[in-house]
Amino acid sequence: MTTKTRVFLFLQGPCSPFFAELASHLRALGHRVFKVNFTSGDYLYWRSSQGFQYRARLAELPAFLEHLWLTLGITDQVLFGDCRPVHQPAITHGQQLGIRNYVFEEGYFRPFWITLEREGVNSHSRLPKDAQWYKDVGTALPELEPPHAFQSPFSVRATHDVLYNVANLSNPLFFRDYRSHAPVPAMLEYAGYLQRFAINALIKKHDNVRLTELIRNKTSFYFLPLQLSSDTQITQHSSYSSMIEVLEEVMASFSCHAATHSWLVIKIHPLDAGLINYDKVIKHLALRYAITERVLYLQVADLQQLLAKATGTVTVNSTVGGLALSYHCPTITLADPIYNLPGLTFQGKLDDFWPHAEPPDALLFKLYSKTIIHTTQINGGFYCHAGIRLAIKHSERFFAIDRSPLELLL
Repeated sequence: MTTKTRVFLFLQGPCSPFFAELASHLRALGHRVFKVNFTSGDYLYWRSSQGFQYRARLAELPAFLEHLWLTLGITDQVLFGDCRPVHQPAITHGQQLGIRNYVFEEGYFRPFWITLEREGVNSHSRLPKDAQWYKDVGTALPELEPPHAFQSPFSVRATHDVLYNVANLSNPLFFRDYRSHAPVPAMLEYAGYLQRFAINALIKKHDNVRLTELIRNKTSFYFLPLQLSSDTQITQHSSYSSMIEVLEEVMASFSCHAATHSWLVIKIHPLDAGLINYDKVIKHLALRYAITERVLYLQVADLQQLLAKATGTVTVNSTVGGLALSYHCPTITLADPIYNLPGLTFQGKLDDFWPHAEPPDALLFKLYSKTIIHTTQINGGFYCHAGIRLAIKHSERFFAIDRSPLELLL
């Protein structure tokens, strides 16, 4: 346990008050906290005078940060997502100077968890890829208490996102050299969301009827949850350039190697803005591979119901894969997420998964989950007041020690 005063430098956070409120909490504990704002949205949500505005080009960022680290005596950096262009040099160069990096990310388990790891998350995580390690460590850890549940309306998250991006409309004036990590302009995404949500209201009953019919007939089906093509899970942590590539590979394999009586159920990501017409893409591929009568595309459906009844789940590296394991559903990953372990996921080729899928080892998954939650997960959220309050309370144990919970076990 450490009692010395620390000096934190916050970089970009989620589009919410979370970083500002966490900083206030750390100051109340006696630490010093500063922040670098890269956009007008960052400035809006920081709400503190102890911030520095970075207005230069990305190539000049390492020198700027090193100056801050040395003059302010920075000991720790806090950031959201380790793949953003402004974060990658901060992490790498900071490590060389002995600065600890705390990386927040959406939870490995959801909806009541968020992720906090040192130095990196997802495929950059320091979590071992050794099933036996999780058995040994998980057995020794105390049983977990269930997380505190809270309501986090999508409208709250959407409001924060809109406020952040409306503020960013002034970036050409105040932060003219900033280049967003998002591949699609926010206003274009908003237009897509409005159209998609309007369509969802019309097709919800239709999709539920089709899924209910499939389940009532006890039809064997495999589940493919689509991810966001713009997400770093695809762009940085996989070999695919888009989900269209994934669809082509999965549907081609399914057509050749899955039992002819089985179906492939595909569901769009709930936060997809609808800028890609997946319905058209899937129909085209189904026709090409002669599986039109065995493919069901859903835009609105109950995820838990799908996973509880699926014969198997195919994913690139979505957190849905971890949820599928909790439902004892055979699962294969097309990348290498943290849960891709012998005994949990299918370790062979995709072509072999359809006829030879096996459910995960229930005991191993229990011990794995216990270890992951103990070492990297915080009960809380980034967007609503209740979730933020919980996240700040439960993150304190991560900031109070020099070595992270994972490092202590390693």
